[in-house]
Amino acid sequence: MRNLRWTGSTESWLAVVILLICLYLSFATDTFLTLVNLTDLMNSSAVNIVFAAGLLVVLIAGGIDISFAVGASVVQYLVAITVFKVGGGNWAVGIVLAMFFGFCLGAINATLIHRFRIVSIIVTISTFNLFFGLLMFLTGGRSIYNMPDWWTNRVVLFERETDLGWAEVTLPVAVMVAVVLATWLLLRRLSYGRQLFAMGDNTEAARRLGIDIGAMHYLAYGWLGMCAGIAGLMQAHYAQEIVPNALYGRELEVLAAVVLGGARLGGGRGTLLGAVLGLALISITQNGLNLMGISPYAFRMIVGAIILIAISLSNETIGLLREQFRSHRTERSAK
Repeated sequence: MRNLRWTGSTESWLAVVILLICLYLSFATDTFLTLVNLTDLMNSSAVNIVFAAGLLVVLIAGGIDISFAVGASVVQYLVAITVFKVGGGNWAVGIVLAMFFGFCLGAINATLIHRFRIVSIIVTISTFNLFFGLLMFLTGGRSIYNMPDWWTNRVVLFERETDLGWAEVTLPVAVMVAVVLATWLLLRRLSYGRQLFAMGDNTEAARRLGIDIGAMHYLAYGWLGMCAGIAGLMQAHYAQEIVPNALYGRELEVLAAVVLGGARLGGGRGTLLGAVLGLALISITQNGLNLMGISPYAFRMIVGAIILIAISLSNETIGLLREQFRSHRTERSAK
């Protein structure tokens, strides 16, 4: 029965679609199904998967956040400034600082949403512009190239020389695995995860059950903030530079991937496997379009279409559930 249920799941359909696209690209291009391209795809997707893990927690809790990518850029600069002042630091210091600054940015969103009862999409649109505006104003749009050695030295976990060059798996992949595992433990093995699902499914019912809604807001947005901080740290390591607008626009790709993976925009539903598969599908599509020489604007259209379809399906599903609930209440009243 478990296998039968999985056969009709979002994850299974995504896996089938990914397989079909990979088969097509392996025949349509000479370089897609090569070790160099596949490891490059894994390295370049690691940052977005870290974003996706954090965003999934917020979506499950019934919120939405589009400020996380800009927040990651802010964290990059804050970490760089801080480690320069403390004498250079190391990876342990960098990760702790990134998580701290990221949590603080997430806590700003949580405070505005919970304390002032403002809709999450409105809050995060505002903080998106606030964070990015302050970053560009205070930095003058200048990039940082002089970074500490520990931040720029490449950490290679696996490497192999091929006819097309070196195939390498680097540090961001290991960090991605750690973040995904930690998020899975939060959602599936801790009571806090069950409380997040309950809040996203029905906030008022969760409140009546004694769940601290305020604490859940800080947990969800703080978790996304920490993931964004770590992702920003890994992006700077991967690119070997800190650019204020390098992550600008990533939020739409990640949001599309997570909702494509089955996360409901109304909250209460979503899986890490679905989010990772959704991100994999989008990354493979983008990679395939690049290899075939198709305009990158086509990719933006695909992302926009995915978000539009996901929102439409979510609204339809929520409306259907409300109608079923009303019918159920009517039947009970009649009896």
